[in-house]
Amino acid sequence: MPIRNWWVLKSWALILAIVYTFFLTILSLISIKKIPNLGSSFDDKIYHLGAYALFTLVWYNYFVKTSSGFKVLFSAGIALAYGIIVEVLQGVFTSYRTLDAADILANGFGVLFAVILIIIYRKIKLK
Repeated sequence: MPIRNWWVLKSWALILAIVYTFFLTILSLISIKKIPNLGSSFDDKIYHLGAYALFTLVWYNYFVKTSSGFKVLFSAGIALAYGIIVEVLQGVFTSYRTLDAADILANGFGVLFAVILIIIYRKIKLK
C-alpha cells in the first residue's frame, strides 16, 4: 500500500476514535430520559458493556494503523481510564447522574470482551 493511502487510513481511524469518544462523553454526561428497553433488569449495564467494547475496538483500530507496540494494551488502558474518569465526572458535575462502581465494572467487562474479540481475530488472521 502506498504511503499516502496508509496516512489516509490512519487519519480517518483517529478521527473516528475522537468522534466516538466525544459522542460517548456527551451521552455519559447529559440527562437521558428514556433509553430503549432491552427487557432485563440490568439494561444499563448492557449498554455500558457495549459502549466500552466499541470504545476499545475503535481505539484499537487506530493503534493498529500506527507503528506503536502494545496496541491492545493501549486501547484497553485508555478505555478503562476513560470509563473511570467519566464516572467520576458524572458524580462531581451532574445532579442527575451518579458515580456507580457497578457501571465501572460493566465498562471493564466491555473492555475485556473487546480484548478477547481482538485476540481471537488476530489468531484467526494469522492462520
